[in-house]
Amino acid sequence: MRVVILAAGVGSRLGNPYPKPLTMLADGRSIMQRALDNLALRFDRSDVSVVVGFKKDMVMEAFPEVSFVYNSLFGETNTSKSLLKGLRLTGKEPVLWLNGDVVFDAHVLDLLSDHLDRGQSFVAVNTEQVGEEEVKYSLDDTGFINALSKSVNPALGEAVGINFVSADDKPYLIARLEDCAPDDYFERGIEMVIEKDGRRFAPIDISEAMCIEVDFAEDLKRANEELQS
Repeated sequence: MRVVILAAGVGSRLGNPYPKPLTMLADGRSIMQRALDNLALRFDRSDVSVVVGFKKDMVMEAFPEVSFVYNSLFGETNTSKSLLKGLRLTGKEPVLWLNGDVVFDAHVLDLLSDHLDRGQSFVAVNTEQVGEEEVKYSLDDTGFINALSKSVNPALGEAVGINFVSADDKPYLIARLEDCAPDDYFERGIEMVIEKDGRRFAPIDISEAMCIEVDFAEDLKRANEELQS
């Protein structure tokens, strides 16, 4: 199994002059350092690849122990194309991927462990109330994801930015990410795999653990408050 972290974006909404994954947290680590430390409890560092773009050298110099793939079109493309590069890099192996701005507890990986071992493609979710900017989800009659975007209404909760694709589903997802428009989020690729290929992504509820995607200063404040408590 491989792990891919998406860290190519500019992160303009937070307003930092450096890549958002390098944002420092109240525990003295950057967002990405915390993520890598948590991932190291289950995965070898050699299994982790980071998709970089904006000010890539800063990320690469901070974490020389992992491998990197460069999205040279980071200013013109969205996460669908960064994930596409990451999935191509990892061959036929299943992939756990996460956004590089997710602050999460190691307990999240405990909650995902059984599903990773079973090889069921999934989207990690919570059931909290969500706002306009969050990626939301809904389910079909069998309990699997059927919609995944910022515009889902009514929504059951938030997709938190941690996902898994099995080896069987991976070729289908790669093909649909290729079909995505340059400005699409990777969630559109998942939606198309579900709609057009009949593949199934399970919702894995991790609400009991801390997992916060940092888009705005308010998100960073909430994450730091959680860490300090």
